[in-house]
Amino acid sequence: MRFVSFEYNQQYLWGIEADDGIYYSEKLLSIFPTLDAVIENYDELNINEEINQHISRHDVTLLAPFRPKKNIMCIGKNYREHALEMTNQDVSQIPDHPVIFTKSPSAVIGPNTPVDAHQQTTSQLDYEGELAVVIGKQGKNITEADALDYVFGYTLLNDITARDLQKKHQQFFRGKSLDTFAPFGPSIVTPDEIDDVHNLALQTYVNDELRQDGHTSQMIFDVRHLIATLSDGMTLEPGDVIATGTPSGVGKGFDPPKFLNPGDSVRIEIEQIGQLVNSIE
Repeated sequence: MRFVSFEYNQQYLWGIEADDGIYYSEKLLSIFPTLDAVIENYDELNINEEINQHISRHDVTLLAPFRPKKNIMCIGKNYREHALEMTNQDVSQIPDHPVIFTKSPSAVIGPNTPVDAHQQTTSQLDYEGELAVVIGKQGKNITEADALDYVFGYTLLNDITARDLQKKHQQFFRGKSLDTFAPFGPSIVTPDEIDDVHNLALQTYVNDELRQDGHTSQMIFDVRHLIATLSDGMTLEPGDVIATGTPSGVGKGFDPPKFLNPGDSVRIEIEQIGQLVNSIE
């Protein structure tokens, strides 16, 4: 299934995206009003029996699936070529263990929502197209063998970054957490819809120019390993989001750099999952 959140007649709704539109249930909405509530209670729901109302996709505005209750867990340098492009080809900087940082949930926006360039704060605005994992059930000390059983679904995230703020503050959080710096969505695709999450093409386009052309098979640490690592001594909960890292081709990696400017459009595509488009203003 492909879960989406959307606005219709100034009302927030969630539903299931299909080829002929979106299906939803007023009954379920009255009990579970948001998509993160659905994720938290998914085992109790009879989705297929209750979802019976239909609306055209053209009549709605798609939103971010939900705003995570906790910081988004992000993985740095998880693609070898990206690690190299960010460190002047220094192979010693390819990590032996996942590089983990977080991104504020207050940065989350949905598809087709403008990203604020924050020109008064940064002059080095960059994009990072990423596969995002949404956790579906609580777990701690999860093994790699069991890790994918804890996944509710997969979606897209653009890890917008102010590179100069990263350098200035010598850490990732502030430069990645300004308002609008986490375009997220539009749909959360359940694992049964995806042949192999570690075998998906990932591309990022800026103004229709292909910038990132990667593949999830190129991750240094795959989804299983990331879930096992993050849950080692720390409880993962339904609705937690893991951004799994970005391939090479970010703006900072070019010579000269190709940073984002107002008027630019960024489109991220991951096969079998969809696309996420946002403009810069």
